[in-house]
Amino acid sequence: MCDKIRNNKVTRARYQQVSLEDTPYYHCISRCVRRAYLCGEDPLTGQNYDHRKAWIVRRMKWLASQFSIDVCAYAVMSNHYHIVLGVDVARAAAWSDAEVLARWTRLFPRNAQIIKTLRLNADSKHARDLEQKTLSEWRERLQDISWFMRCLNERIARASNREDGCTGRFWEGRFKSQALLDERALVTCMAYVDLNPVRAGMSDSLEASDFTSIQERLIARAQRAKTPNYRQQRLLKRRNARHLKKFNPAQQLRALSERGRGASNPLPIDRRAYVALLDASVRVIKQERFHGAAAHGMANHALLKELGMHASAWITAVTQFHRHYATAAGAEDSLLAYQAKRIRDGEEMRSPSKWVRGLAASKRLFAA
Repeated sequence: MCDKIRNNKVTRARYQQVSLEDTPYYHCISRCVRRAYLCGEDPLTGQNYDHRKAWIVRRMKWLASQFSIDVCAYAVMSNHYHIVLGVDVARAAAWSDAEVLARWTRLFPRNAQIIKTLRLNADSKHARDLEQKTLSEWRERLQDISWFMRCLNERIARASNREDGCTGRFWEGRFKSQALLDERALVTCMAYVDLNPVRAGMSDSLEASDFTSIQERLIARAQRAKTPNYRQQRLLKRRNARHLKKFNPAQQLRALSERGRGASNPLPIDRRAYVALLDASVRVIKQERFHGAAAHGMANHALLKELGMHASAWITAVTQFHRHYATAAGAEDSLLAYQAKRIRDGEEMRSPSKWVRGLAASKRLFAA
């Protein structure tokens, strides 16, 4: 697919933006057409569409149980949503052909007829080769972020248009994707996503941040507690969190690392440290909103020390992440290596040797 130039902007093919050789983690964003509040309360008509947020969460979690792609973080807002995805190539490679067939036909039931027809002609070498080629193609698609987002956005758009009795676009265009090149970028972006409702002034705590992955993680923790505390009891009774109590284990978020819990393939982030840092970040964001206070008292947080980030830089990163990066995010060396690989691969860029988007921000935010 060649690059298209529209309004002096280069629209890059998706395969040029997603490279699993560089990183398995990607931050994706989809916005409603004209940024209308089609998943929240419409300020013009007063109609509430909050139930569509639960649609998005349920659909993305079910898709994660079929694809070799994990949901690491998400936040569903009124006119857009964020999702951080982690591709597990090794898991897809370990699937048998029968497993690939079962997973793909759960997504697209009519495609089962293709394999059925080929197997009726199993005496033909061409039919056998075509069957293997088809299954290999489906295996690749089951670890493809574009297919994941397509299956998510198309289903939500159709259901919403059917509910509204209309046709046409629901999402403003193709989703935006951003490569998260290292652990700093991954942690910072996940926090940015989890803190979306707080930053937007829609919530004043992690527990009240409805339709976010951090709320889901807190609910899962509360459900495991033998004697839930007051905050956990309130959270378990929260009305907007009812959709989170029905997921089976195959549809859970990718786990954070935690002592005493041997989750398979956990994220390289300590759960306790991550939640504590987000809690502290909420307090600072609220104080800055009303009093202009600085990020005092956060310097000793274990995760910040591990990342080598200053507290003020952390707050800037988790509140303004979207302003600093384009196709990729990460530390200075990660961005430079990523840019060099793009040049070697022959990707067309306006000024490949002069400017790397996000490099200045990386030097400022991720300076040890």
